[in-house]
Amino acid sequence: MQAVFLAAGMGRRLGDYTKEVTKGMVKVNGKMILEMALDALVSKVDRVIIVTGYQADKLKRYFKNEYKGLKIKYIHNPYYETTNNIYSLWLAADEIEKDDTILLESDIVFEKNLIDLLLEYKSDSGIIAVVSKFQDFMDGTVALLDTCGNITAFVDKEHFQWVYKEKYYKTVNIYKISKEFFKKHYRPFLEAYIKSQGYSAYYEQVLSIITGIKNIKIKALVIDDLKWYEIDTPEDLFIASVLFADEEEKYSMLKKMYGGYWRFPRLKDYCYLVNPYFPTDNFIEEVKNSMKKLITSYPSGRKMIKLLASKVFGVKEDYITVSNGAAELIRYLPEVILGTVGVIYPTFEEYPERFTNIKEFTIESEGFRYNREQVESFLKQVDSIVLINPDNPSGNFINMGDMKDILKYAKELGKIVIVDESFADFADPELRFTLIDNEILEEYENLIVIKSISKSYGVPGIRLGVMATSNKKIIAELEKSLPIWNINSFGEFFLQIISKYSKSYKIACDMIAEERRRFIEELNKIPYIKAYPSQANFVLCKLSGISSTELAVNLIKYDVLIKDCFGKRGISNREYIRLSIRTKNENNILLETLRKCCKGRIKNEVAGSI
Repeated sequence: MQAVFLAAGMGRRLGDYTKEVTKGMVKVNGKMILEMALDALVSKVDRVIIVTGYQADKLKRYFKNEYKGLKIKYIHNPYYETTNNIYSLWLAADEIEKDDTILLESDIVFEKNLIDLLLEYKSDSGIIAVVSKFQDFMDGTVALLDTCGNITAFVDKEHFQWVYKEKYYKTVNIYKISKEFFKKHYRPFLEAYIKSQGYSAYYEQVLSIITGIKNIKIKALVIDDLKWYEIDTPEDLFIASVLFADEEEKYSMLKKMYGGYWRFPRLKDYCYLVNPYFPTDNFIEEVKNSMKKLITSYPSGRKMIKLLASKVFGVKEDYITVSNGAAELIRYLPEVILGTVGVIYPTFEEYPERFTNIKEFTIESEGFRYNREQVESFLKQVDSIVLINPDNPSGNFINMGDMKDILKYAKELGKIVIVDESFADFADPELRFTLIDNEILEEYENLIVIKSISKSYGVPGIRLGVMATSNKKIIAELEKSLPIWNINSFGEFFLQIISKYSKSYKIACDMIAEERRRFIEELNKIPYIKAYPSQANFVLCKLSGISSTELAVNLIKYDVLIKDCFGKRGISNREYIRLSIRTKNENNILLETLRKCCKGRIKNEVAGSI
């Protein structure tokens, strides 16, 4: 058995990464792509043939004629700038006829045991293609399979149709080809194709022709449980680096992404906060029905957006403004809120990061609980105060009666109260309330309410937030900083149709409240975890016997992402984690993982004392 690498391409889409080296020499976590592939082949094949082109001399100088006992032979493609991989394969044809071959491209990173699986897998026809279930972020040639696992067709980019995506399998560009198959079937078609179409093609196009011959079956090895990635762009390189990093580095890199986790289908996200029960399928279908219209149309200006928001929240148009996520509003708040701003820690740090004149109030009670009396004592020391209700990450909640007392007291003192109620809709039904109400806003002109629609309604990709206050001067000043089109057409459409789904939204919030109670009960049965009461869509937990960082890193082994609270202001030790509340099934997966991932690691005496 031998291996053949097609490594002639210039890798232009990788930009500066391939300015001085070929794609196979680009590094993933400090190791060359080609090195990673060769490591998987050591002791599995007798020799390696590399078809070079761009920066061939550098590649040959680095790998020489042997790698960890593997003999290496080079074949040069002098026309690498004007040909595609079909020509590189044609140059290696004589060598491929000499032995069974694993055919690879030099821009693929994969788990080592893929080669073991490929060597063990059998095919009567003498050819096996490695494939993986198609994911939305993938690009390139895909395949269709029959019920026996044979490829019935290869589909290139030009003929790809999204309506069939559930049937597609992405080609990994790794094949096992017997010398008999290559000599009898592939090479004749290869040479005929080149004569008729030239060298500016891809070898998969020849395979596509072969699939149409009834007596030749290309067997598919499906590797959905293995990691792999094709690296064509800097984005691909970053994603591959995350996939193949060790657990500690992987956790660090995922945290710094702040989202975009659809690129990691196996990752289970219990870090970022959404509504797992909303939007409904019917809501999604309505958006999809208007997709083309929304993509190709300009959104309305601020006047229409404000009218829509006032309808959704039942307040006067003059009392509300809409932003590209609550973060956009928070960014501009310091321009209209002057003086000393009180912040109670630990909390959502977007607010203190934007204000410059901060007065810190640190809560040191169990579970970081605080109440009306404490807030009123803080108010005496500042010009304004920020209250996240429920607070993040503690889940601490101030009820309606106490909140009105705080607002009344602040009004008497001439203080401004900024209330962020992004998570308020998830409170227990009997406690749930909103301050976005005409009577409340008019009674307390000193009140500013901010709400993240992204978090509440489970649509973070749409990016919507609102601010409500009867202080028209504040509204007007803040809107001077907002562009006329700060809301895209999808955000506008959301505001246009969401009222039709108000009943479904309430049911979703009730389901979260119900699941939260169960989830907290189950968490508290795990010996090293203490889960605190919460009225949000997340739970703060205190750990014993293991640090928050160690637990977070351990969970990454199971493709589970959680929030390590160490480093948040107001939390000085590695004891606290925050877990988002998902569906019951998803939460059960997390509970089971929490039980098993630290089995045997938690000291018995510590666990027994909890």
